Amino acid sequence: MRIYLPATWPMLARTVKTGNFEPLGGTAFALTPKLRESYTAGDDEELEYAAMNEAARASLRLLAVEFGLGEDDTPARRVVVSADTDDVTLRPDLDDGAVRVTGPVPLSKIAAVHVDLPEAEHAVREAAGAVDTADLGDMDAEFLVGEAEDHELAWYDGTELPFLVELG
Repeated sequence: MRIYLPATWPMLARTVKTGNFEPLGGTAFALTPKLRESYTAGDDEELEYAAMNEAARASLRLLAVEFGLGEDDTPARRVVVSADTDDVTLRPDLDDGAVRVTGPVPLSKIAAVHVDLPEAEHAVREAAGAVDTADLGDMDAEFLVGEAEDHELAWYDGTELPFLVELG
C-alpha cells in the first residue's frame, strides 16, 4: 500500500542519518476505503492525490509545533514522504485517509519525497500559524492555508533523498 507520511525538513535529515523514517505518532495517510467513500467521483490517482494532500496539511501542523517551540531555522516547507508498506492499520477515529504505521519505515521503502519549493516558504509559514484555526472553521485562516496549498509540491525520487537534504 502506498502511504503518505507528513514530515518536516529535520525529519528528512534524521531519515538520511539513521536510514529509517520515524513517523510521528505512527500517523500516515493512504487511499483507504473510508477516503474512497467520501468522494463521489475520482479514479485511484486522484484519490491518492487527496491522501497526499491530507499528509501535506498534517505537515503544516508539524511545522506549527516546530515553530511554536522556537525552531525558526526549520525551513518553512511542507514535506510528504511516500512509501510502500503493508504494515499499516486503519484509523477510522481520524481523517478519512488516516492510517497507523507500526514502527519506522526503512529508507528502502521510500518511493518519493514531495517538498515545497523555496518560493512557497512565506505562504507555508503563514499557513502553519493558522492551520489549527482553519481546522476549526475560521475562514480567514482557511484562506491562509489555501494560499500554501496553492503551491504544488515538487517530486523527488526516494533515492534522491540524501542529495535533497544535502542541498537543503
